[in-house]
Amino acid sequence: MDPLTWTTDPLPDLRAPILVAAFEGLFDVGRAATGAVEALSEGAAVEVAHIDSDPFFDFTEQRPIARIDHDGARVIHWPGSRVYCLPLPERSRDLVLVEGVEPHLLWRTFSDTIATIAERLGAAMVVTLGAMIAEVPHTRPLGVTGSTADPQLADALRLDQPSYEGPTGVVGVIQERLARDNMPAVSLRVRVPHYVSGSPNPKASRSLLERFERVSGLPTRWSDLDEEARDWEGRVNRAMADDDDMIRYVGQLEERFDRQAASSLPNADDLAAEFERFLRQHDD
Repeated sequence: MDPLTWTTDPLPDLRAPILVAAFEGLFDVGRAATGAVEALSEGAAVEVAHIDSDPFFDFTEQRPIARIDHDGARVIHWPGSRVYCLPLPERSRDLVLVEGVEPHLLWRTFSDTIATIAERLGAAMVVTLGAMIAEVPHTRPLGVTGSTADPQLADALRLDQPSYEGPTGVVGVIQERLARDNMPAVSLRVRVPHYVSGSPNPKASRSLLERFERVSGLPTRWSDLDEEARDWEGRVNRAMADDDDMIRYVGQLEERFDRQAASSLPNADDLAAEFERFLRQHDD
């Protein structure tokens, strides 16, 4: 049975969309990545498909959630992934959003499913979002690193090429699968302070959205998370106010961050122009 179910017929007429994907799990510290996609999907996004959870999950590890709906009926919510289309009529491209939970099983089949979604919706590129723990202070901008296996795209967008070797997550498997299809794919990862990695982190989601907008030129409304990010930072400050050791440690992280901070950032308009130029060449 095909795990992919299309829920809209006909599908929206999209213009060479960028597919943005994030999955809750090891690669989503503080729910920064899935939080970013959820923020993008608010408003005009339309659900067009979902991926069935049965083939991909061990439900003794990832339990479904029982809830009572507004009519008093018991409803079971299963882990899985949903696909949304987000038209951007004032831009030259649209967005496709995939948000869900990292599966336990059949990763190659799951990656094939993501590739099928990208192909069916005519995606020009796939961008995966992730979040990882790092020794960074919560009081500074949370940096985002990016990589791609495509050397031309790496050069155009000032991205690294993959160099990591070791255990990987489903995002790494998806990236490798897309590379075999010659589908341009980028991985963006935000660094989350390791000492506050357990709770939702809107500041990290904001950083991912800001970097994606800077690279792609497509609107993400990242500034809508400004207040949530300030509130989050304030809560962390209050929580550590009486811990002198923690205050000293964060001060050391701040000093190291300030020494290593880049003197300048790439111009956003230049990056977006390079992005469009690369995709036009790829379409040709």
